[in-house]
Amino acid sequence: MNDRITADPKVLVGKPVIRGTRIPVYVILELLAAGNTRDEILQAYPQLTAEDVIAAIEYASLVLRGELVDAR
Repeated sequence: MNDRITADPKVLVGKPVIRGTRIPVYVILELLAAGNTRDEILQAYPQLTAEDVIAAIEYASLVLRGELVDAR
């Protein structure tokens, strides 16, 4: 997961994004919460992989558990 999620103050004010993109983790989570499937997300964002979507979910889970996650 850590090789797929990054946070850089120069990209989206440091919000966690999928590495190499400007797609924030929260966008992927919002799309899933709205009922979009992984395949629909991958169609909408062809630069993403299935592993990127899984990494976003895993990242959110770790953050909500209160574990320290260094996304740099």
